[in-house]
Amino acid sequence: MVRRPKDLSDAEVGRGVETMYRTTYRTHINLSGMADSKANIMLSINAIVISVTMPQLFPRFEQYPQIIIPTILLLLVCVTAMTLATLSTRPKITEGKFTREDIESRKANLLFFGNYYNMKLDDFHWGMMEMIKDKDFLYTSMTKDLYFLGVVLAKKYRYLSYCYNVFMYGVIGAVLAFAVAFLL
Repeated sequence: MVRRPKDLSDAEVGRGVETMYRTTYRTHINLSGMADSKANIMLSINAIVISVTMPQLFPRFEQYPQIIIPTILLLLVCVTAMTLATLSTRPKITEGKFTREDIESRKANLLFFGNYYNMKLDDFHWGMMEMIKDKDFLYTSMTKDLYFLGVVLAKKYRYLSYCYNVFMYGVIGAVLAFAVAFLL
């Protein structure tokens, strides 16, 4: 039977663990960048669709009143997709401050800028030195940081999934609506 350490003071933390954290952080950062890039693509595509098609379609409403509903559908699809893409990249604003008591009780995560940006430099430095001195505090903070990075990534990709689905099915629906409008 393998004995598991209760905390990191009993464990041997070596290069393998450090490599795991480094690799996981890099993966999270890359995935976050990819999500932001995909959101930017969706924002650009939908902005182009709106800016190219709407000026062409609106003036034709009197001549072809049957295209009003498909045009509105296309506009709603693009605006909804843009909203979802924007939500996927929208940052969450935090208080940005921990107290010395939070750090002493090991409740603070000083590895994410959103948790310390309102702290004074002296307090932040003191907290970082406390974390560096305590291996358990350091690795627990890194683990929490990775967890919350994962939570943010899940939110980004969930919104992106909704965005892509709205865009894909919405454009198909809008094209079918235009086809029906012209066939009738």
